[in-house]
Amino acid sequence: METNVVTNTKNKTNVKKIAQIGMLGAIAVVLMLFEIPLPFAPVFYEIDFSEVPVMIGCFTMGPLAGAMIEFIKILLNFAVNGTSTAGVGEVANFLIGCALVVPAALIYQKKRTKSGAIVGMVTGTLFMTFVGCFLNAFILLPVFAKAFGMPIDALVEMGTAVNRHITSLSTFVIFAVAPFNLLKGFLVSLIVLLIYKKISPVLKMGM
Repeated sequence: METNVVTNTKNKTNVKKIAQIGMLGAIAVVLMLFEIPLPFAPVFYEIDFSEVPVMIGCFTMGPLAGAMIEFIKILLNFAVNGTSTAGVGEVANFLIGCALVVPAALIYQKKRTKSGAIVGMVTGTLFMTFVGCFLNAFILLPVFAKAFGMPIDALVEMGTAVNRHITSLSTFVIFAVAPFNLLKGFLVSLIVLLIYKKISPVLKMGM
């Protein structure tokens, strides 16, 4: 009898957890629709705050749940908006998103304090910046150029138009991609820091 009660409780918890993962993934997709252009980067680099619910899910339910939320976000966006990079951009975006939230959640799991959250988010931001620069330089930008039938130099020129320091692929990454990821990581972390304590009790009640 006692075993059945434990099993039923665990099953209910799992169902609620799956529902919360789906809900946070759906919120993330909606937030992807609101993009903010940046003065130092070409028009195709716009900041959104879709990683905020992903980070909150990571802190509340763990890094695996966060990765699942990120996957749902990318999958739903792919279903709604399609792709211009044969799915390569979506895979890269998934990896870049996970590069931010997973390290942050792993550190926060070991030290569930405000300082632990800050250290985790700073680490995640730096790791995301590294991963984002690498993927943009060697995968995303070449694929993007090929998909639209233009040379890499044309993308560089788009960067030069808004930032005179961008003169090559490497400077594009240094002066556009790196600042973009650093700024996004900072803003997402700041928002999560401000709202997490208010939202987390609601999510934890369902678990």
